[in-house]
Amino acid sequence: MAEDQSIDPLVTRQDQAGVTTLTLNRPRSINALSEAMLCALQAELDGIAQDRSVRVVILRGAGDHFCAGHNLKEMTAAREATDGGFQYFQDLFATCSRMMQTLVELPQPVIAEVSGIATAAGCQLVASCDLAVASEEARFATSGVNIGLFCSTPMVALSRNVAAKHAMEMLLLGDFVPAARAAEMGLINRVVPLDQLSQAAAGMAHRIAEKSPAAVKIGKRAFYVQAAMSLDEAYAYAGRVMAENMMARDAEAGIGAFLSKSDMPDWIGE
Repeated sequence: MAEDQSIDPLVTRQDQAGVTTLTLNRPRSINALSEAMLCALQAELDGIAQDRSVRVVILRGAGDHFCAGHNLKEMTAAREATDGGFQYFQDLFATCSRMMQTLVELPQPVIAEVSGIATAAGCQLVASCDLAVASEEARFATSGVNIGLFCSTPMVALSRNVAAKHAMEMLLLGDFVPAARAAEMGLINRVVPLDQLSQAAAGMAHRIAEKSPAAVKIGKRAFYVQAAMSLDEAYAYAGRVMAENMMARDAEAGIGAFLSKSDMPDWIGE
């Protein structure tokens, strides 16, 4: 699908009380992940990673849908190259993979706010976020197999969210999965009525934003690092992380307040 020829920014940003909302802003193309969209989102995430005022990120799509995945018309046009587009495709998927990994590596938690459809790389985008809230009407699919293009890169994030049989079912059948089923599978956290979607995502974000940013940053990184380790390695690593966390001033102040039954302190982020 063609990229909208619009002067509006590809990704918009709104900041409120430590919560930054990024909106994919091409509803006419179902917020497809064109080259330009990927680069715009990468730039926003790179900036947020260095912004200490941001404690949580909400990622959403403008219009009725979340994201339809890669821009197939843009990809098809690349076949005019002398190599049939092979180098372009490699570069595109590398750019997309880097952005998806940035979501995981971002110091701040990222919440996907999903309405409508999230297909192929759009489903990958949901799976790459730390948390996800969806409307009752939302639907998810890794449907590339239906058009002869197996969703191999979306598979990476999907298979790290749901059980193997569930992932293979989505990848091999290419069918849409309703929000309630996606929650059962573990792809998303919560399903709410559409008119409560933004409120639900914001409520979750603001609750996280009230926590110690140092503890959240430490914990998010540790979660993904230990997941790739064996059990004994994971416990050894997590023990070191907790010991280091105990040395932080936020931990000292928070534990002190808990023991003295006083109000939690204003976190200083260390």
